[in-house]
Amino acid sequence: QVQLVESGGGLVQAGGSLRLSCAASGRTSSGYHLAWFRQAPGKGRDFVSAITWSDGFTFYADSVKGRFTISRDSAKNTVYLDMNSLKPEDTAVYYCAAGSRSKLLGNRKYSESNYDYWGQGTQVTVSS
Repeated sequence: QVQLVESGGGLVQAGGSLRLSCAASGRTSSGYHLAWFRQAPGKGRDFVSAITWSDGFTFYADSVKGRFTISRDSAKNTVYLDMNSLKPEDTAVYYCAAGSRSKLLGNRKYSESNYDYWGQGTQVTVSS
């Protein structure tokens, strides 16, 4: 089992920045991907970004490329999502997810159904 706890959400004006954190505990290993998804009101859960725990390869949705940066601190078992130039359309509940690398090859990493563990979510609200 892997436990994930997100923090760092809040209310920010358009153009502002926030940093989300996801602390992982339990049976974490280098064979995992960690990812961020988000869910806006009335919509499905969308892929935002992912990172491979072992070598730090990163992946981004087109909508956040150039504005968001995912990173990890292996010593702290924590993944971060630095969000800059925030827009009102970034408003959503942001979820951290973890899954086995073998299940997330290729385009499978972009689908929420392929992740095994989820955090409780943290609200990000961007005002215009």
